[in-house]
Amino acid sequence: MITGTGTAVNVATVLLGATVGVLAGHRLPPRSRDLVTDALGLVTLLIAGLSVVSVNDPALAAEVGSSAPLLIVLGSLVLGGIVGSLLRLEQRVEALGGWLQARLSRSADSTGRARFIEGFVTSSLVFCTGPLTILGSLSDGLGHGADQLYLKATLDGFAAIAFAASFGWGVAASALTVLAVQGSLTLLGAGLGNVLSDAGLAAVTASGGLMLVGVALRLLRIREIAVADLLPGLVVAPLLVQVVAAFR
Repeated sequence: MITGTGTAVNVATVLLGATVGVLAGHRLPPRSRDLVTDALGLVTLLIAGLSVVSVNDPALAAEVGSSAPLLIVLGSLVLGGIVGSLLRLEQRVEALGGWLQARLSRSADSTGRARFIEGFVTSSLVFCTGPLTILGSLSDGLGHGADQLYLKATLDGFAAIAFAASFGWGVAASALTVLAVQGSLTLLGAGLGNVLSDAGLAAVTASGGLMLVGVALRLLRIREIAVADLLPGLVVAPLLVQVVAAFR
């Protein structure tokens, strides 16, 4: 199997799902689209919970001790959040969404622009912060197959239908984010080999799960958390695992 096929399939399912969602969404009344968004928020919360339990992963506890995993996740989000806020990642992602909207969407009104950007930002975060994104892309790059990305592509395709029914074409634009993030991780896997230990992957998964909680809170309109500013925490997490393990 050609390396990178999994990402290509994932991009295709996002585009296909977004197209179906846009066509179906025009036939749904606003109340139904809001309900779809609420359902997505609840499902995202479920996915986040399944990821967060990786904080109890035996490999992580064996590497850093039983009391350190929670502190590592906390440190990852705090340090990552500081870095992300200084780099203004949330603003940059929203600006990218606005730039794409100006070139890909015909809607010129402020409401249409806001929906496009929200769809792009939310979909990009959901599609790119889960454990399958990292593990599947690295596995593909290492030559171990793209089965995990095929599974992710299927899930993302159905999620894109629901997202696009509420947010429109901004969801399709998130395919560019999927291509950039997963493509980069695949190349990283191909170039560096096994870059993450099981303990490091568990820390990344747990940290990413908490970020997905933030996405769910946005979808449920509870609180607008700047989740993109937290993304550097995915890099900080495995580094903290190595630091703590070195001082044990």
